[in-house]
Amino acid sequence: MLPCILIQRTLYTLLREVMEDMHLAVLSLNTIGLCVNINCSAEKTTHRHLRSPNNMRKRGLFITMEGVEGVGKSTNLAFLKSYLVDNGVDVVTTREPGGTQLGEQIRELLLQVRREQVSAITELLLIFAARAQHILEFIEPALAVGKWVLCDRFTDATYAYQCGGRGVEWDVVRQLEEFVQGELRPDYTILLDVSVAIGMARASGRGNLDRIEQETLEFFERVRSSYLQQAKNSSGRYRLIDASVSLDEVQQELIKFGSELVSCWVVRRSDSDGTE
Repeated sequence: MLPCILIQRTLYTLLREVMEDMHLAVLSLNTIGLCVNINCSAEKTTHRHLRSPNNMRKRGLFITMEGVEGVGKSTNLAFLKSYLVDNGVDVVTTREPGGTQLGEQIRELLLQVRREQVSAITELLLIFAARAQHILEFIEPALAVGKWVLCDRFTDATYAYQCGGRGVEWDVVRQLEEFVQGELRPDYTILLDVSVAIGMARASGRGNLDRIEQETLEFFERVRSSYLQQAKNSSGRYRLIDASVSLDEVQQELIKFGSELVSCWVVRRSDSDGTE
């Protein structure tokens, strides 16, 4: 395992180089220092997703939505939120990279079309820098007070795009995942799946493509394969939905899934409160 201090120094160095002329370096480095709060002697972070019995009683659900370009995540995330709100759930939506002021600035850096080649490691570390701030400022506070958090992409996307697409070693992302997130993982993940050809045709119809969207079809085939493999290995966390069908059919599947979640949540809260 990489020593904590080595990872931190690597993050510092690469973020300085990328953000030197954009006046974001100091702010991003402070984010990493504040959010991770490293305990190097134990080689673990103290920023943990604690699930004690008292915490479980009020903690919200963390649900992520994943998929390649053009699967309709934004539209369907909004639809699922509306359904859950109508069924009495206190729910918020967010996205990655992004979700905070700093995160959105990093998102812009990541997606901007550039003449220079962006290193896969630079890309990876920027994503985790944004994620660290996102967890600290938005995700954990919402979950802690019982809100459900619906997030457009999370670390599964990093495994898909950076490992599957870019070829970054899986173990490197796993170490950063543990370093930045502690024990925080999604409770459920919805994977909207569609062929790369259909997805990219939809994405192209939205207008100008960003830096990631301009990647090759082969790149996105690798991304999709990684997503499907993660779903296969997920032990029930994933709900795979065919996004090649009509929007109405996709949303009917989301209603089924949302109904199951709400029903389970009512039982879970009743058991925790000791009520019938």
